[in-house]
Amino acid sequence: MFSGAFICLDIYKQGSTKGIGIMPFLGGLIMGVLNLKFGFMLRDDTMIQVNFFGIALSIIYLMVYYTYSKDKFGEVWLKTGTALAVCVGLIAYAEMEDPKLIENRFGSIITAFMFYLIASPLFNLKNIIKNKSTEGMPFPIILSGTVVTFMWLLYGIILKNKFVVLQNVVAFVLCAFQLGLFVVYPSKPKSKAKEKAKAKKAN
Repeated sequence: MFSGAFICLDIYKQGSTKGIGIMPFLGGLIMGVLNLKFGFMLRDDTMIQVNFFGIALSIIYLMVYYTYSKDKFGEVWLKTGTALAVCVGLIAYAEMEDPKLIENRFGSIITAFMFYLIASPLFNLKNIIKNKSTEGMPFPIILSGTVVTFMWLLYGIILKNKFVVLQNVVAFVLCAFQLGLFVVYPSKPKSKAKEKAKAKKAN
């Protein structure tokens, strides 16, 4: 949840959003809204409070991204509008669905979307292995994701809610696998590391 602050710090340091996508922030916003709705379905005060806070943080992160983005319409407004449209559509579906079925079906939708977001850094796994570098992978998000999904897994076990448990078992495994890639491969290619070392020696 707080991992976005590290990405915002990187944006601030470089003075732009170059090389940093908006999807981690939009994904956090969508997940926050959907999980908030799910929390109301379950009448779970803890889930409601956590996701209200998560939505507020996501909005702050998006504001920082907007401030430093050069393509404010295409990169921020258009994608944010699409994300909000998805949220509105799913919430409208939840209101119209059979109350006896909605908890399972809405939980399945959240689970599928959550898996997609968490697994998205692995879409580039071929290049990561080829270049032997985890450059471009969001380490702060992956690290915090590993911790947070484990905590939610424990909470799901306490609640005895199969969707919360299923979500976070798979999510934890995905996050832990990605975290393991940072152990095997450096965050920057060896060639770049050597170039920096040579530059320091020259100075």
